[in-house]
Amino acid sequence: MTDPQQPSPTDRSDADDVEQHACPKCDAQPGSPCRSRGGAVASAYHTRRFTMVPRLKKALRIPTPADRGPGRPWRPGTPPPAPIDPDLPSADIRIGYARCSTLGQELDSQLDALSKHGIPRDKIFSEKISTRVRVRPQFEEALKTAREVKAHAPHCRVIFTVYEMKRLGRDAAELTALADHLTAHGLILEMLAGPLPGIYDPTGPGKLLFAFFAAMAETERENIRESTLEGLDTAARKGKHGGRPPVITDDMLHTVLRRRALGESVEQIQPDLFIPTGKRKGQNPSVASIYRALAEHAKRKAYPEAVEQAHADFAALTGSEVPQPRTEAKALTAR
Repeated sequence: MTDPQQPSPTDRSDADDVEQHACPKCDAQPGSPCRSRGGAVASAYHTRRFTMVPRLKKALRIPTPADRGPGRPWRPGTPPPAPIDPDLPSADIRIGYARCSTLGQELDSQLDALSKHGIPRDKIFSEKISTRVRVRPQFEEALKTAREVKAHAPHCRVIFTVYEMKRLGRDAAELTALADHLTAHGLILEMLAGPLPGIYDPTGPGKLLFAFFAAMAETERENIRESTLEGLDTAARKGKHGGRPPVITDDMLHTVLRRRALGESVEQIQPDLFIPTGKRKGQNPSVASIYRALAEHAKRKAYPEAVEQAHADFAALTGSEVPQPRTEAKALTAR
């Protein structure tokens, strides 16, 4: 007798058979379509994958069905639910994930919160990477581990736990696709803090609230980005630019120019110069740095002289006066 939840052989499509295998090219797991390099669903399955199905070995192309969402952000197909034996005792198995955006931030608070929630350290995956990066290695590894645990222990509740929603991502479409992916594979999403603490309910008002706060997280990220760009633009207008401070300051360059005019060489001047700021504070700049500063100074000084010489050459060639700037021309016309 066949299981009514399992699709019959006549109802199965080529894609259903292909998705019973993992893709060796893009690492798409069973039940998920192939992905492109950018993380979107591919329009067709990779050849290495559908040749694993005996009846499809001679096929040239297996397109991804529309319900899998080709060309859109990653949204895997729904695998058939695994049968659950009611006689087996149920248990909760938690897989933790922690993330921060920059190397300067710390993960200790998230790791401590996940550990206090009863998750062993070897079941917590962490990384320092931005949500703008499409492929996050530790995140993918955490999802893979959760799916494997669920496959080996279908009677257990496998809970994917994060500290708060924005640790998963800040893109509304990506968060919604992730929630659907977890639900499709029989996994449970849990958040310890933030606007939706507790177990995520994928039905009814729970899904609506999740979509709302996912959109709020995306808006928050865009606001942070706009504020950062405005701050950088304001600082640039005030003459403050990011990056490390220059090794050769204006005072040092003035000293070098004055002493070179008196006949000293760069090698004689270099031991008397000291870097005022930065990691090399108090050390002598290299001779190469001094020569680079002198070359840039000569280039800046030569530019106005070159423009003036070009005007003079133009006047000599045409026999006319040197073209004057527009502001001076307006002043002469007014007179």
